[in-house]
Amino acid sequence: MAKEQNKNSGRRAGKSRAKDITQKKSFAPKGKTKPALPKPKKPTDEIRLNKYIANSGMCSRREADLYISTGNVTVNGQVINELGYKVKLTDEVKFDGRRISPEKKEYVLLNKPKGFDTSEKEDTLHKSAVGLVSNASKYKLFPVGRLQRNSTGLLLFTNDHDMIKKLTDTGLQVRKMYQVSLDKPLKFEDFQKIENNPEVDGKVVRIESVNYVDNLPKTEIGILFSSNRNNIVTKIFESLGYEVLKLDRVTYAGLTKKDLPRGHWRHLTKQEVINLGMM
Repeated sequence: MAKEQNKNSGRRAGKSRAKDITQKKSFAPKGKTKPALPKPKKPTDEIRLNKYIANSGMCSRREADLYISTGNVTVNGQVINELGYKVKLTDEVKFDGRRISPEKKEYVLLNKPKGFDTSEKEDTLHKSAVGLVSNASKYKLFPVGRLQRNSTGLLLFTNDHDMIKKLTDTGLQVRKMYQVSLDKPLKFEDFQKIENNPEVDGKVVRIESVNYVDNLPKTEIGILFSSNRNNIVTKIFESLGYEVLKLDRVTYAGLTKKDLPRGHWRHLTKQEVINLGMM
């Protein structure tokens, strides 16, 4: 019995000994060779012109062929009516005189939670709102304007750079409504100063309406105005001696938070995109 115990004492319970497979070799059967692996496709930056147009969202591939054959498409300034023509992504393609991109234009509205900024990079200290819409599109989306890290509410994202340029132009009066939480009740005389278009940094801010929020303390204010100036709401109240504790963007360019919970996003409807384009 002692010999039997000594024989098993060197083994580890519950674990099997690993097999040595380093010496094993595999051989193909006589007269047969292993099938050749398919060669990887070489990456290309070229795309068929009709697909380029279809990807831009202008029309279908079949319709694009019609436009191409009738001479309504140019590549780098030259009319192209050859079906099957390939273009590079760096080429300048114009459809009916308008430059287009192979990316379909997408528009995503986010109800941004607190603690996210509008930078494109995410670091260990700050989280980017871009990450919240990363699954909304296969294309890279960019925020339209800014919304401070501690602010909440509506933030629009798109890959339509013309729309971004338009909506962030300081000359365009984009309507926005905010709910503001102050550190102390807003005095009536300060309420009137805001109502009468205050001057901030030497420029007048056109206020459409300002109200105390119903059934809430006088620290809760609703303000509607048209401006593209950065951080203007906070500056208005700070100029009157108030600290803004919370700032929530309730509406933006006619878009609302209806049925859009905090931290969630949705795609704009076709009509909403049309409305933005008509601003």
